[in-house]
Amino acid sequence: MKIVTFGEILLRLSKHNAYRLFQGNTFDAQYGGSEANVAISLAQLGNDVEFITRVPDNGIGEAACMHLREFGLSTRHIVRGGKRIGSYYFEPAAAMRGSKVVYDREDSSFNTMQKGDIDWEPILKDAGLFHCSGITCATSQQALETTLSAVRLAFEQGIELTCDINYRKNLWQYPGADARKTLNELMQYSSFIFGDQNEWFVASGLKPIPFTALDASYQYDVPAYEAYFAQLHQMFPRCKRMLMAHRNQLSFEHHVIGGVLWAEGRLYFSRIFDVRPIIDQMGVGDAWVAAFIHARQKWPDNDPFCSDFATAAAALKNTIPGDQNIVTEEEILSIL
Repeated sequence: MKIVTFGEILLRLSKHNAYRLFQGNTFDAQYGGSEANVAISLAQLGNDVEFITRVPDNGIGEAACMHLREFGLSTRHIVRGGKRIGSYYFEPAAAMRGSKVVYDREDSSFNTMQKGDIDWEPILKDAGLFHCSGITCATSQQALETTLSAVRLAFEQGIELTCDINYRKNLWQYPGADARKTLNELMQYSSFIFGDQNEWFVASGLKPIPFTALDASYQYDVPAYEAYFAQLHQMFPRCKRMLMAHRNQLSFEHHVIGGVLWAEGRLYFSRIFDVRPIIDQMGVGDAWVAAFIHARQKWPDNDPFCSDFATAAAALKNTIPGDQNIVTEEEILSIL
């Protein structure tokens, strides 16, 4: 099955050795961005994936496309135009000091595209699944309109839609931006929705259930989740599967993660992973999404295993530098 993902590929500029943004003279350059991370992880797991975006028609834009092709992604419908690629600067965490991200996406090729720049008909013609996230709606009005036009067309054609809530408060800045209203519309079309407890709160208004795990022995509050997801199902009746990711950051290098999956009225609680040391926490949610989409294609009748597989993939991502989860299916299975 062909999977289409849509979003902005970014240039990530990272400090290393725990340097702050204003220290030192060098940055490590890598490519990232949520939807590109999902696409690369899916391709790494053996799926047929096409990534759609808009990049500048210059050497940097071509380098971004080459990065995608390196992992076997189709880039034939990527649009060229605009002045620059979006970027972000990353300062790693250390001890009690958290990580820091500074975005530089204004007037990027993606943010300045117009609604008609991407011809969705040939792209979606043979697709079985379309994935996007709340980030694509947050960056500009034009990106919002482009995203929703693709989502509506895919829905009309019976293509499965998946979305990551991916709420980024600092991105919703353009005139008339309404995160909750927009995310609700995006989620109404989706058969699978992913988000952490805070993102679900933004989208639904429902108070999060605390996740206070200190190690892998933690016990979930089952009745609380049953009531919570019953309300979510009323809000998003088309959605067949909702996944809530949990992460308790005990320190910069020690995280405890787990997940809750609602699947057509049934709840499944994933294994809890006690992860330390943390190498790079960027892209962990994207690894979760990609692994679950992959697992659903391969083990469609085993929801609890799909949930465990996705959580294990997210745990592994914490051990890999960069945005993308460069692991194989065999490596994920080995820790299960």
